Amino acid sequence: MNARLQSHFFWGPYGPLSALTGAGFIIMASARLSYAIICAGAFFWTYALTTLVYFSSLKILPARGKPVILLFLSSLVCGLYILLAGFVNPLLVNATWFMMILAPVCCAGSGIFEIESEEITEIFSRVCLESVSLCLVIIALSLIREPIGLGTLSLPGGVWGIFEIFGSGPQTAFFPIRIISVSAGGFILLGFAAALFRLFRNRISAEGDKP
Repeated sequence: MNARLQSHFFWGPYGPLSALTGAGFIIMASARLSYAIICAGAFFWTYALTTLVYFSSLKILPARGKPVILLFLSSLVCGLYILLAGFVNPLLVNATWFMMILAPVCCAGSGIFEIESEEITEIFSRVCLESVSLCLVIIALSLIREPIGLGTLSLPGGVWGIFEIFGSGPQTAFFPIRIISVSAGGFILLGFAAALFRLFRNRISAEGDKP
């Protein structure tokens, strides 16, 4: 069996905080909770449907040009999500489409499509677990960055595409804390999260190897 399928979807070497897959996408999408929700939906939609279509039609695909086909397919799937989401919340999609178009790039470069297996259901379940784990990381970071950095918490909906649950915006936030809401602070927070993740993972692995 492929080592990718055997490894743990979160703690393994291909986990979201182990390989830091799509770090740029994580930082951009986690700026606000409303952004994180719609971008997480785009990420899961792109991964799941691309995997389902790709491995279902693998036998009829040409031997050459598979990376190009994969990138085209994932972009088409992501574009469909953006189109459908635009009917529901056009203003929020207009503010986040440039983040969501990174999902096909992360999908095509994830390495999951290099797996050779006859079990489509096994690969599909693995992709769903990996994508859901990364979506949860994005949402968890947004729940830290937006309240601390901007002093508010937003959800999709409302007249302007998002509505704030509480707070009045960044003008009341203290500057050293407000930096968490920008990209530099996001990378700092992601670095600390990755370091703690690897520390706990190594401790758990060491305890598991003890007789």
